[in-house]
Amino acid sequence: MRIDKWLWAARFFKTRSLANDEIQKGRVQVNDMQAKPSKELKLGDLVEFKQGIHLRKVKVTGFNATRGPATVAQLMYAETPESLALRSLTSERHRLNLEPALSIKDGRPTKRQRRDLDEANFEWDDRWSASID
Repeated sequence: MRIDKWLWAARFFKTRSLANDEIQKGRVQVNDMQAKPSKELKLGDLVEFKQGIHLRKVKVTGFNATRGPATVAQLMYAETPESLALRSLTSERHRLNLEPALSIKDGRPTKRQRRDLDEANFEWDDRWSASID
């Protein structure tokens, strides 16, 4: 089975074209080698790809030509223990990191507030005088 179809049928990507795009961008490896969308998968192949913020490594355990329910899709692969540990660590780090925008009390200044700030910080000095001495 083609890898783009398998990734779609295993419900890693919402559409087959999204899976195809990720493969063509070089973000999917099969057995530690960069894959092409037409790459034929075999049972036992190790597929590595990034899904969101998580790097996933799964072993191919089955095939299904059509995209079915999630319970059927989960029978098509087995995630490696290293991948599960890395995924839980990444999730924990993501959860603990604060969003930088949350540290701003009132959000970004409005256009009027920026004008007021510029006027308050603006000072004429002798260098900018229009008079001729």
